Amino acid sequence: MRYTLDEIETFLAVMELGSVTAASARLNLSKSVVSKRITDLERALGAALFLRSAGRIAPTEAALRLTDRLRPALSDLRAAAESAAWEMDGAAPLRGRLAISVPMSFGMLHLGPILARFAAAHPGLDLRIDYDDRAHDLVRDGYDLAIRIGEARDAALIGRLLCTDRMIACASPEYLSRQGRPRSLADLAAHQVIGYSLLSDARLWQFTENGAPVTVPVSSRVTLNNGEAMRDFALAGLGLAMLPGFIAAPEIATGRLEQILPDHPTRALPIHALWPPVSPMPAKLRALVDHLSSELSGGRPWTGGKDG
Repeated sequence: MRYTLDEIETFLAVMELGSVTAASARLNLSKSVVSKRITDLERALGAALFLRSAGRIAPTEAALRLTDRLRPALSDLRAAAESAAWEMDGAAPLRGRLAISVPMSFGMLHLGPILARFAAAHPGLDLRIDYDDRAHDLVRDGYDLAIRIGEARDAALIGRLLCTDRMIACASPEYLSRQGRPRSLADLAAHQVIGYSLLSDARLWQFTENGAPVTVPVSSRVTLNNGEAMRDFALAGLGLAMLPGFIAAPEIATGRLEQILPDHPTRALPIHALWPPVSPMPAKLRALVDHLSSELSGGRPWTGGKDG
């Protein structure tokens, strides 16, 4: 049984992307080369990895089992090789590929320039940055690192806290003039809010009153799956919104939105960098995490304030 690392990497690319065409584009190879590598790997293993029909392929059960075992093994192999190279020559430029998953709004509003500076500092790295609010399975979906907002829920991942934001309850001046400003948590029952569909508890607003946590049920006529869209509906005077500070703070600074109930603190939003456990940690991943941590070490740049 003889096979090559190139064949394994090509097989995993086809599994991740779902087609020979997509894998050939990512790997910068012709489709014939990708197909030959898959065929050679099947011959070496003595097992069919894909079912082929009418130009389409579907993974076999053997391919699914093989993928689950090969992905972490290949990640460990790459990490060991990169770490050894880095230790032999710490001045060597970083090379290879990094796949990064970032939340849509936070990524577009604040991470773009930070990641662009990292890309400029390391021209030998190939970066794939996906803006998506879904919480991906990093290993299964082929990501080296994800930025997650909120409490880290996956104990299998390793993380570093980058900074802490805070939710802000707010509304447009026009809405508050028309519907009145809430003066207490009980007043929220008389208001429509702009809901967020990606949180199961989005209709339960969380505050602190007299040092104790309080949950307030709210009702939504309009529900959206993106924070910037919620901001736009709030700016249009369609209701109250509970928004992350990184979205609301700039609008509050200009007076286009106003914070409500400022004496009732809302929940904190930790912002983490998370990655699958791999030892030793690849030099390129360590450099990225250090860069993100350094850029956000002063707290929340969207407010000019510190963490908390």
